[in-house]
Amino acid sequence: MKEEIEVSIVLPCLNEEDSIGICIEKIKKVFNEENIKGEIVVVDNGSTDNSREVATKLGARVVNEPVKGYGSAYLRGLSEAKGKYIIMGDADDTYNFYEIPKFIPLLKEGYHLVLGSRFKGKIHKGAMPFLNRYIGNPILSGMCRLFFRTKLSDIHCGMRAITKEAYKKMNLKCLGMEFATEMVVNALQKKLKVAEVGIEYFPRKGKSKLKPFRDAWRHIRFMLLFCPRWLYILPGSLMIFLGLSILLFLLKGPLYFLGRKWGIHMNVLGSLITLLGSQLIQLGIFADTFAAEQGYLMKDRVVRGIKKYFRLETGILLGTTIFLVGLGINILIFLEWWLRNFGALYKIREAILAMTFMILGLQIIFSSFFISLLTLKR
Repeated sequence: MKEEIEVSIVLPCLNEEDSIGICIEKIKKVFNEENIKGEIVVVDNGSTDNSREVATKLGARVVNEPVKGYGSAYLRGLSEAKGKYIIMGDADDTYNFYEIPKFIPLLKEGYHLVLGSRFKGKIHKGAMPFLNRYIGNPILSGMCRLFFRTKLSDIHCGMRAITKEAYKKMNLKCLGMEFATEMVVNALQKKLKVAEVGIEYFPRKGKSKLKPFRDAWRHIRFMLLFCPRWLYILPGSLMIFLGLSILLFLLKGPLYFLGRKWGIHMNVLGSLITLLGSQLIQLGIFADTFAAEQGYLMKDRVVRGIKKYFRLETGILLGTTIFLVGLGINILIFLEWWLRNFGALYKIREAILAMTFMILGLQIIFSSFFISLLTLKR
């Protein structure tokens, strides 16, 4: 009977003939010393050098992935892996595969995903550019901690371990560099157990494939798309607060601030900011609800609140109330005009406030119908 593979090492590879052999030799030495029944899966992502030949000669199983991309290579390698535990790492010798034994015990303890942390370990001189080390990675990891309420220090570390069972639950899709972020966010949203372990990071051999600004944007874009609260709802709420504050402060007339007169043009700006904020909040609720219903996102407080408290009739009542407030202000303006025998009247500030409330009310009414449509049960 063939012995079951316990650990699979997955190495994405694109023109790494100078380093792929070093990585494989280190892994094989760890397998021997730790008595691990393992395999090495090298995913060739279109190499034009001798990477495939070197890997095959050293006993690795080489699979081909024609679709270019960091995520594309890993998706192929993870699907090909036969082990119960999977270790992921770049084939450029930046990660020390002698540190594999740090990861496996944590997986056996019950963690589903174990990330290496270069910042908790040691970054060797020349291994990470200044911008990446002190600006890019800290900002991106900080965004992840803020958006998804985690304490992880290095979400983009390329050396990580995952159980095969956890991988099957994740439904990963990203083909580019944002795959690294997708795996972490997916694990956090699915409430999987995630751990970090400090590792060493060395200067790479060969030419780097990273494009810092493009890849950073792809990570940021992914996190924003998967966190509607930060993309839509919080900015929208701040805009509504600011816009209504402007409208109410200027309702009685212009204000003098910083040596300037702030008048009717600021009323118009306040109305615009309020309506745009309302639009953002509604888009955020639509996006959050749709993504949760389709299984792209876990149901957060917004969606759970909508499920628990929202009724179409409640939305219609709220929108109608706000609309009637605006209509009432307009009626009062008209009555004053009528009492003045339709003479000259200067109620532009009040009219702008009334218009803002009426539009807000109508937006809420029709948005309520759309939210009801999104939450319909099949």
